[in-house]
Amino acid sequence: MSEILVPDLGESISEGTIYKWLVKEGDTVGQGDVLAELETDKVNLEISAEVEGVISTILRQAGENVAVGEAIGIIGAASGSTPRAAESEAEAPKAAPAGGNAVEAAAPEVPAAGGDSHAALASPGARKLARERGIDLGEVSARDPIGRIGQADVSGHGAAAPQAAAPVAPAPQGKPEPAKPAAGKATPDEGKNVERKRMSRRRLTIASRLVEAQQTAAMLTTFNEVDMTAILDIRKRRKDAFKEKHEVGLGFMSFFTKAVIGALKTYPLLNAEIDGEDLVVKKFYDIGIAVAAKEGLVVPVVRDADRLSFPEIERQIGELASKARANTLSLSELQGGTFTITNGGVFGSLLSTPILNTPQVGILGMHKIQLRPIALDEERTVNRPMMYIALSYDHRIVDGSEAVSFLVKVKELLEDPEALLLEG
Repeated sequence: MSEILVPDLGESISEGTIYKWLVKEGDTVGQGDVLAELETDKVNLEISAEVEGVISTILRQAGENVAVGEAIGIIGAASGSTPRAAESEAEAPKAAPAGGNAVEAAAPEVPAAGGDSHAALASPGARKLARERGIDLGEVSARDPIGRIGQADVSGHGAAAPQAAAPVAPAPQGKPEPAKPAAGKATPDEGKNVERKRMSRRRLTIASRLVEAQQTAAMLTTFNEVDMTAILDIRKRRKDAFKEKHEVGLGFMSFFTKAVIGALKTYPLLNAEIDGEDLVVKKFYDIGIAVAAKEGLVVPVVRDADRLSFPEIERQIGELASKARANTLSLSELQGGTFTITNGGVFGSLLSTPILNTPQVGILGMHKIQLRPIALDEERTVNRPMMYIALSYDHRIVDGSEAVSFLVKVKELLEDPEALLLEG
């Protein structure tokens, strides 16, 4: 018998949410088969079987939060196992998982309430929750057949006294249902068609980070506009040759990435962050590119973008965007970043104020290209393809004059694309 454990989720991530099970109790699985999908703050990860056998017990259900090292299921011996192999497996003590406690492979009887052995079978998440609520684990009833206590057991402890004749099933985790209105008092949406669904862990994290950015940074936004005539002309003349030579399309993002790097080199405080009372100015350029995925916005990072050519930037952005939409990004591809670019123009946005991707202190917003009449002089007006660009910045370390100058530099480089070659 083998426990299905929550694997190490990477730096600073201690728990996740079971997104869905791909197997059910009684299914036969082989070593390496994917059993479940785990949702973390940043990416979804697959949990695979370390041994072959039969799914004997699923301990934690979809939607439940689980901690690193916690057991979420049990794989028993396959029906074809020899009696000797099954017997030796049942008798052999199971090694303790990293950060956990050893438990016997054979399913023990559930220890009596208040016993030390009962508490010893608690998961890390359950222990933490019990400490926070001041609950004695020895008094918590376990629904796990081997007596292991989970977070749901601790959460439901003391909520209602169990009846001897008909024990009440533990309440599923999640938000409690709203209290029903008193008789004779109707709510505004009573009797109307509504849909209530649980927010994903990623959406909750996005919401939390955006609010945190607005509460912790002195965020301001400055605007300018770019005449995209020169870039559109280059793309029109060179796109076929560029695609044939490099096997990747020539988009706008490589121009904007190069222009941002050129401006960051001139105004380095936009490539910095605050660490306590220290100002950390970064001498490298890892540019985050915001991508709208099904589960929410993610920002994969193009590393050392200043060392990359136009086709290399386009290729990396394309690969990262494809991974983001397929939900296959790794944690390393999302961590870090010194500055972010977001393009609301692909959805038709004409103007917006992007929110900082903390701890970064600058983010550039691109928008829709639109023909507008531009006055060349007092007598001539022409229609030009124009784009509004926005720079949100942390005013704690970036002064308004520097932010405006940064955006003007980006504008100048984009309107004279050949200058980008000299900025590299």
